Amino acid sequence: MAGPSESGDKMPNLYLVGFLGTGKSAVGQMAAQELGLRFIDSDDAIEQEVGKSVRAIFEEDGVPSFRVLERRFIEERHPDSGCLISCGGGLIVPPGMSELLNSKGIVVCLHAKPETVRERTKDGESRPALNIEDPLTRITELLKERETLYRDAGPAVHTDHRSIAEVAAEVCDVYRRSVIAR
Repeated sequence: MAGPSESGDKMPNLYLVGFLGTGKSAVGQMAAQELGLRFIDSDDAIEQEVGKSVRAIFEEDGVPSFRVLERRFIEERHPDSGCLISCGGGLIVPPGMSELLNSKGIVVCLHAKPETVRERTKDGESRPALNIEDPLTRITELLKERETLYRDAGPAVHTDHRSIAEVAAEVCDVYRRSVIAR
């Protein structure tokens, strides 16, 4: 059941967080359509704003500069309601970001095992963190470092061995229950 199109802008934002390769963009697009929300990818929005790719920002300006751009995007660069925002994998890493997201809307975290992430990202050259010799080890390390942040961000939806449609349907259910509970 889609959200009402006329009042979609009054619906709280839905923020999808989780490690890269968990399906935030693909699931987010499908769930946004089902819920009647506008889909926004935070990385795409930042790239458009600064005129260069995330990879170029990482390489030329450094990760801390990118984290500043992410915070600014969340604080002031998107509508206050009616959107599903697919957040970059590290967006919730800086202190206070999870709390900020939860103050602005409903947060759902997508999870996947390291092996699933590796399989889904093995052809992605635009993923700066994984352009290394042993990406599976790096994925495992980063997931372990971020485990508590992801777990505490919001309800978890597991994406291993599930279709985009199955995950999107669960995300929509979690969102609807969260809206009712507010």
